[in-house]
Parts: sequence; C-alpha cells; structure tokens
Amino acid sequence: MAKQKILIVTHSLDNTSTQTVIDYIRQSGGEAIRLNVDGYPMTTGLTTAFVDNRWRITLDTGTAIHDLDDVTGVWYRRSHNLGKGLQEAIGAEYLPAAIEEVKRTLIGMLEGLHCFHLGRYSVYRRLDSKEEQLKMAVRHGLLIPDTCISNDPAQVRAFVERQGGRVVSKMQSSFAIYQGAEEQVVFTNAVTDEHLQELDTLRYCPMVFQQEIAKQLELRVTVVGREVFAFSIDSQQVANAQVDWRKEGVNMINDWKPYTLPEDIHKKILSFMDDYGLNYGAIDLILTPDDRYYFLEINAAGEYFWLDRLCDHAISRQISAVLMGTAPRR
Repeated sequence: MAKQKILIVTHSLDNTSTQTVIDYIRQSGGEAIRLNVDGYPMTTGLTTAFVDNRWRITLDTGTAIHDLDDVTGVWYRRSHNLGKGLQEAIGAEYLPAAIEEVKRTLIGMLEGLHCFHLGRYSVYRRLDSKEEQLKMAVRHGLLIPDTCISNDPAQVRAFVERQGGRVVSKMQSSFAIYQGAEEQVVFTNAVTDEHLQELDTLRYCPMVFQQEIAKQLELRVTVVGREVFAFSIDSQQVANAQVDWRKEGVNMINDWKPYTLPEDIHKKILSFMDDYGLNYGAIDLILTPDDRYYFLEINAAGEYFWLDRLCDHAISRQISAVLMGTAPRR
C-alpha cells in the first residue's frame, strides 16, 4: 500500500486537537502536511499548474515545499484569518478583491483534489442552512423543536403565542458584535416580553425561533466515519447555562460525561450522516425529562477537544484512522 499523504487545513492558533491527529497520522506511517491559512498568501505560496498533460500542485509554507497533487486525504478544519496581513500590504480599495481571490484559489484547489475528504468545503457550506439540517433530521426520523425562521414580526408573534411564550431565539451563523473593545457573543436566548416589544426590528434581520424544550441532559454527539462518540452534561444545574450551556462552557468543561445513545437514535444519526456524505460532524441533542431526544443542529467543523480528553483521545485516533483509510468511512 502506498504511503498515505494527508493535508490538514487549519490555522496557526488552532487548539491542540489538530496536532494530536497529526501525531497519530505520523505514528501510523502516514505523512501529514499542515496548511495554516493565516499565512496564505503573505508567507505561504500555493501554485497549481497544468504542464505536459499533468497537474501539479505545490505548497510552499516558508519552511518546506510539498507536492499536493498526490494527496490521499484532506481534513478541512478551519480557515480562520485567511489573508492575514494583506490589509497592511495593499491599498484598502484592493483588499476585498484580493481576499476573494485568495479564498477562491484556496477553496478551488481543495475542491479539485480528487481524493478522500473528511468533509468537503462545499458540503460545509451546504450545512450553513439550518433549515435544510432540520428538514433532513425529520426525514431520518429525528425529533426537532417546533421552529419558525422569519423576519416577519406578525408571523413570529403568532408562533410565540402558539408555544405559550416558551420560545428561544438563535442566529443561523456564528458571530460576535463588538461594542468598542468589548466582544458580545451571540448565544441562544429565551424570548422575553421585552424582546417581543422590540420585535418590529426583526424586519431588518431574520432569526430562528424555536419551541423551548425541557432538558434532562444536553448531548454532544461527535461522529467520525462510522463511530459515534456521545457525551452528556446536566446544564440545568447552573442558571446561566440552562438555555445555552456555552455561556458557561469553560466553567463546566469538566462536567461532561460519556453517554450511550439508544440504538434507534444511533442508527438515525448514522443515516443522517450518510445522506450528507459526511465523515465528521458534531451534533447537539436535547434529552427531555420524559426521555425523548431532540435534534438541534450539526456542525461539520465542530470542536471536540475537551471531549477527546475524556476518552483518551479516541476521537483524534478515529479521525486519523478515517483519514488514513484504516477505518470504515463514507
């Protein structure tokens, strides 16, 4: 069997989980190439050329030169700070166009690699649609909360009334709002009477509104290939975490516990992953007090590092094995 060559696309400030996977790949006899996108294009060169009826792709990281045309596996993990430093090197009027060209060149190269991808960038972008995720979950027999996605204040008021006022709101994308130097991260929040009084401003920006589901436990289910790693947390023990555990994520990082999913939920999740052709996904579920499981969303690049520590890095080992082709994959 030819030596496996794996390309990992991330950034220089990524957490240790990426390096853990790289170490396992190398221990298994594979070659791991790390592309930190925050160095592209300022300190990293990327060239694709078609000459003499052959494609050749060359990556120059500044410390090493790699041929990528014979890569056997790709893990697109992150592309944070792509184009970092360009704003200081070129005029502001050229920056948007340059950033767009940098992005298109990188993604075009990745999409053109006809090898195994843990998850293609194009599929990640498809998963930006929370609406399609929810419809897919229902198709595969998973429960979801009653949901309204709208910028129409009248429709949302009617939805909130049908739910007896017990509704949470969330955004489809992850972002923060900066007020001066202060960062305000947008979490899932309970809808209050005060929010309803300001509902007319919804016209300017649609939001997701969902039935508030009573929680016995919250689950993070990480799927790698055909393996499912489930963990639970009792978020209801901390007041600030009851609606969204991430608000106390750092303080509760050691409160997660391994969890065994019922066989039917296990099968439905794998069927859901099959439909998307995904080999990695972080799924959020709610277990209700009457033992029903509700699907909230999947993140195709979701974090898992704190859970990896609870299972002796079994998630990282499985990612490595799927990338290397030594474990079952889609």
